[in-house]
Amino acid sequence: MGILELDAALAAALERGLDLVEVAPMARPPVVRIMDYGKFKFEQAKQARQAKKKQHVIHLKEVKYRPGIDDHDFDTKTRHARRFLGEGNKVKVTMMFRGRQVAHPEIGKLVLDRVSADLADIAKVETDAKLEGKNMTMILAPK
Repeated sequence: MGILELDAALAAALERGLDLVEVAPMARPPVVRIMDYGKFKFEQAKQARQAKKKQHVIHLKEVKYRPGIDDHDFDTKTRHARRFLGEGNKVKVTMMFRGRQVAHPEIGKLVLDRVSADLADIAKVETDAKLEGKNMTMILAPK
């Protein structure tokens, strides 16, 4: 419409049954727009909902192992970890020690190294294995 006086712009907006919305207040002269403000806010909220629906939140999933784990149990738990990583989640691999098993953390470390080797094609080690009390933890992230 061009440069108008404030009264003329308000009159034009009222004539059309719309609102006069200030777009750029710092510009000289300030830039305003004639629009339906309620509809504009609704469209923005709708776009925000759509964007939120499409985003993927990364969760931390946990898989627990024991030092004397058998091959079949190891394969099953590793398959679960592979599925979690395939979904785009991080995986916390926990080695649980009981009783005197804590005296030999190297056995648990070997199992965790085996897990990271099996999942090396789809995961990278984000946090290396470290012993915290009776548990040894390692975090894997998808590549």
